[in-house]
Amino acid sequence: MAQREYQTFEAFWPFYLREHSKPVTRAFHYVGSAIALGFLVLFGATMQPLYLLGMPLSGYFFAWLSHALVEHNKPATFTYPLWSLIADYRMFFLFVAGRLEPELRRAGVRV
Repeated sequence: MAQREYQTFEAFWPFYLREHSKPVTRAFHYVGSAIALGFLVLFGATMQPLYLLGMPLSGYFFAWLSHALVEHNKPATFTYPLWSLIADYRMFFLFVAGRLEPELRRAGVRV
């Protein structure tokens, strides 16, 4: 595992946003996160465990694809797995609520 530079989530959060500086990268993440939440709803409705497998597959597929094709950086998941998951959904829900832009600005991401 790579060495961890950030010791707190609050220090990690601006880094995470900078690693997702391009709107297309964030859009890929939103699609993956939404599909993963859809699988969670399907699991809750059917109790079919296969839907739980769809959650990480969809979420990581879209996220990693965006890092490879758009952002051209290594996903933070490899160094900060739990914080990356938390940050991904924080970014998703802030976007849905229309409150992400100030966070991006504070992190130094041009909006």
